[in-house]
Amino acid sequence: MWESFWFEFINFYFIPGLVLGCIYALGAIGITLTFGILRFANFAHGEIMMTSSYLTWEFVLVASSFGLVLHPIIGAIPASICAIFLALIVDRLFYKPFRNSPTIMIVIASFGMMLIIRSLVQVIWGPNQITFVKGIAKPNPIIKDFTSNFDTMLLIPNKHIFILLGTIIIMLFFNYILSSTKIGKGMRAVSDNPNLAEVSGINVESIIKATWIVGGFCAAAAGVFLAMDTQFIESTMGFRMLLPMFAAAILGGIGRPFGAVAGGLIIGLAEELSAYPWLGDGPVISPGYKSGVAFSIMVLMLIFRPSGIFKGKVF
Repeated sequence: MWESFWFEFINFYFIPGLVLGCIYALGAIGITLTFGILRFANFAHGEIMMTSSYLTWEFVLVASSFGLVLHPIIGAIPASICAIFLALIVDRLFYKPFRNSPTIMIVIASFGMMLIIRSLVQVIWGPNQITFVKGIAKPNPIIKDFTSNFDTMLLIPNKHIFILLGTIIIMLFFNYILSSTKIGKGMRAVSDNPNLAEVSGINVESIIKATWIVGGFCAAAAGVFLAMDTQFIESTMGFRMLLPMFAAAILGGIGRPFGAVAGGLIIGLAEELSAYPWLGDGPVISPGYKSGVAFSIMVLMLIFRPSGIFKGKVF
């Protein structure tokens, strides 16, 4: 009994939940940085994720036309650069003019940018679903001794290994930026008190640009990892990710990047584990309602602890 429990639970629920949590965590970093520093909810964040996945697919396709076989992670490098430029252009043309305006105006502007970017993607690549990676992901069987009584097999495909390792590397690099660089310390200062940071001599506009660079890069990584996991891309994939990413940012605490990481992992695991047949007669929650788990956690957190796990900002 325990052998079958561990095999099914870990391979089909826990590991996919961990992978999904990594994707949510990367996406939530950009949301919480934007919210913490610029004080508004960027609804176009998911569309930058989606655009990055399309650009990665395009770079891989162009390389194949020249006889080169590129892994999506290699194709994601120029795609992430394009995503960063897109984020900077959107901020310069559409967000900066509303910097001193009421928050609702820039929120509406971000909602409009979401629709504009999605429409442009549909015009360029079409509204239909596109296969991102062809074929079936072959798992790598690993025998793991959980107790002295039995062994079980872990089935981890290469795409999940890339996603998990890639997220860890990005998190370590991001931790270095925040804790050991001047720009990272400036980001924390502006997030805590932008007026005091400006009086102290910090160039707030430079910090805002750095925020969009970091957020755009994390969004690109999240979009490519999501496409690798699902193996297809479509123009609404970014919009579907918005709710769980906002839930992750709120759960961890607005303005707390590592809180967003923790929140993303919790949301991802909660969504997948909620579909596990804990009672033995079918899933507790139908997989079609998994997004409701993220919404429920977000609402409960807003009611009982709006500052989140890591005591973020409350606006």
